[in-house]
Amino acid sequence: MFDSNRSKTLISSAVAGALALLAAPGTFAQEAPALSGDAIQEVMVTATRYSTSLLKTPVAVSALTQDDLTRKGALNIKALTGDIPNLQLGGAVDGSSGVQIAIRGVSNSDFTEIGNPAVGLHVAGIYSPRPQGALALLFDLDRLEVLRGPQGTLFGRNSTGGSINIIPNKPVFGSSAGSAELDLGNFNHRQLSVVQNIPVNDRFALRVTASGVKRDGWVDQAQDLYDVNMPSKGFVADGIPDVDQRRNRKVGKGDFYTNRDQWAVRLSGLWKVTDRLQWLLAFENYQNNDAGDIALKDCEQAAGTPYACQGGKYDVAINVPGVTDMSIRTLRSNLVWNVNAQTDIEYSYAHAIQRRFQQQDSDAGYHRIEADVNATAAAGGARWPVEDNATYTLGSKFESDVHELQLRQNFGKLRYVAGLFYMKERNSIDFGQDFLANDSNGYPYANFYHQPDRVSESKAVFAQADWQFLPAWTFTAGVRYSRDGRADRNGQFWEAYGTDYFNGLLVPGAPGTPGYTGINAGMLLPGMGAFYGGGAFPAASTISDNADSWSKTTGRLGLTWQVDPRNMLYTSLSTGYKAGGFNDRFNLCGNDINPATGTPYDCATGPAGPQYSFLPYSPETVTSLELGYKGKMLEDRLTLSATLFYSRYKDMQVTGQHTVGRTKRVCEPDNPGCDAVISWWSTQNVGRANIKGLELEGQYRPWRDARITYSASLLSAKIADYPTYSDDIGCAAREAQGITPCPPYYSGTDPSLAQLRPYDVTGNTLPYSPRRTMNLSFSQDFRFDNGWSLTPWLSARWQDKVYFNLRNLDEAHLSGVQKAYSMFDASLRLDGPSAGRFPWHAELYVRNIADKRVKTWAGAGGPESSFTLASYNDPRMFGLRVGTEW
Repeated sequence: MFDSNRSKTLISSAVAGALALLAAPGTFAQEAPALSGDAIQEVMVTATRYSTSLLKTPVAVSALTQDDLTRKGALNIKALTGDIPNLQLGGAVDGSSGVQIAIRGVSNSDFTEIGNPAVGLHVAGIYSPRPQGALALLFDLDRLEVLRGPQGTLFGRNSTGGSINIIPNKPVFGSSAGSAELDLGNFNHRQLSVVQNIPVNDRFALRVTASGVKRDGWVDQAQDLYDVNMPSKGFVADGIPDVDQRRNRKVGKGDFYTNRDQWAVRLSGLWKVTDRLQWLLAFENYQNNDAGDIALKDCEQAAGTPYACQGGKYDVAINVPGVTDMSIRTLRSNLVWNVNAQTDIEYSYAHAIQRRFQQQDSDAGYHRIEADVNATAAAGGARWPVEDNATYTLGSKFESDVHELQLRQNFGKLRYVAGLFYMKERNSIDFGQDFLANDSNGYPYANFYHQPDRVSESKAVFAQADWQFLPAWTFTAGVRYSRDGRADRNGQFWEAYGTDYFNGLLVPGAPGTPGYTGINAGMLLPGMGAFYGGGAFPAASTISDNADSWSKTTGRLGLTWQVDPRNMLYTSLSTGYKAGGFNDRFNLCGNDINPATGTPYDCATGPAGPQYSFLPYSPETVTSLELGYKGKMLEDRLTLSATLFYSRYKDMQVTGQHTVGRTKRVCEPDNPGCDAVISWWSTQNVGRANIKGLELEGQYRPWRDARITYSASLLSAKIADYPTYSDDIGCAAREAQGITPCPPYYSGTDPSLAQLRPYDVTGNTLPYSPRRTMNLSFSQDFRFDNGWSLTPWLSARWQDKVYFNLRNLDEAHLSGVQKAYSMFDASLRLDGPSAGRFPWHAELYVRNIADKRVKTWAGAGGPESSFTLASYNDPRMFGLRVGTEW
């Protein structure tokens, strides 16, 4: 029979615990009781570059084990959104394979080779510069640590929001232990993970681990063979698709967008060179062959409008099947010399090479409805029936070297860590886009970037000391000086307008020409467009050469009061910094063609001809004040970490659409902003924000073999200043749908507002900043006399509304919002007797029990930004995991 629970319910135990806390004024002062069998075990973290107990580390840090990650079904860190206080994650749908990470509302949306994340990603304590690295599989880990708030001293680079540290398991001396686990689920999900430790001798051990996952896509994907049939406009179906068919092919569900096809292998060796010198060397290869994610129309919001979905909510029509071929190969080295009982010297190095080819359908088959088409076969026009866009990364290579040297000394009442940091990143990329039916003749437009030599370099010196000036009081002071530089050498950029797209391979005709009804698949030949590189562009390229640098001193001050062995209070003031940068070379006069001259318009001011700029931007900074508590109560059966914080976020770097100039073009009364020059994808400093909140998390053991984990957060992340915000989101659609219109164009004399639609976003919420979140999970081990055990696990998460843009647009049919929602997961695990040769387990699981459709990004999209596009979390997933150990 099994050993049953004590005769208390969960509710009565929780209430009793809460009353005990409230009724005991001497809780902090009591002598610590002896540990009980149900005491919560210590978790060790390295958030201060020392190994310390999670509950004695005066930093807002959370830690998850590999078991936690496996139970959550976390393939990568994207799965952790909302599970850790004030941590939100979103995936890119722009063909970059990037991951947007936001902590306390601080984030970055530029996933390109020139973008820098606001949350630093570290593996084994070593900085990883590219956001695509966040997609790497989480397998065979000791733990994953999330540090919240600016980490401008010990972790430093690009950590204005916080830092994530992924810490793999090390080889173990003298152990031949291993494990294997197979996971089978719906959507043809298959995942296999294998670990083997190899004790070579008493001073050298190896560890080999591998993991792979495959899964069908959950979108309903069909081929896009759109043949326009709008007789009233002069377009009659002729059996020839009017969308590009050069890469169109029929694919199975295993190659649909939203699929998974990844694997990784890690080989690590630990050598105890001497009793005081230890060297860890690891090589990891990660391969991603996913089709990628894609933005879908929000059918619920589109209902009742002319843009209502014609099929199911997951229907897409694709003529460019998703292809990703991304590899990340990393060599990591860690050498630790224990000089004496007080002194350690540690040197860490990582060399990583990331390569990527990727193609993405950028329209999902959402073409213009007839009412929005103003072009005719006879006269042409600005809006043709077809919306056919694609993005291509023909090749990229991101190569980085990261070095860090640390000196740690501990003299009892005084300890410190000092170090040197150096990173050099050498990036190259060939990237292009096709936009078909883009001008008044229905001709395509294409661009292509060849960036062979983009270099980023970062140097820093840092130190942090902890001084225990009284038995229960510790003062912390730290400082870091950083210098960052970036250079762009011999970058090339091509554009093809009008007949240039056809590269001399075709004379297409024009509106009014007999038989001409726009561009169709039969007219699009190999050698045309971005997929074929710079050689497909007859016009000469522009050359991009530029360099710049930035520096900043950041630091941390802290005070800790160890009230008693189980309770700690702390406060800290810390600063973080993210380097500035510059954008691709850009013509401030734009590229709109003056029909009178056949050349682009001149700028409204300054000399005739192009005026080029790299649109530089400055560093952003975050300064944060924190007050925290960490402790154990109820005979060590309850833990609590609480953090109250206030942050000032200055010179926010925002990537997106920015108006950067104006031309001499004369605008018609119904198109007053036609002379605006817009940089559709650039980064600018836009203002500041004030961020404050509260974070709670911990564990509770109400009775034997029961475990409750909980977390909650409150967050107010508000824009305090952004005087040049322009509300240009879906203006035509908003007017047509009778919802809040865009503001009028500015007509005053302030040059910074020229050609903008000024809108006051002061008080608006930063993207990825839900006001409230709550998490609660419960598990109970039922142990049987013969060594078997059964563990049910339940998890519930609730999250408040999330905005995905600074405008906080939230209209009935057009928005960038995810409403408040709840999510539920469950599993049931059976463990066989541990005394057997191969202890085994089997676990049934279901994630997203209610099949909740939750957005991870949303915004106005489609032709003329007429409806809401969004990326979504996975639908309901269920399956069976079986595994064994030896």
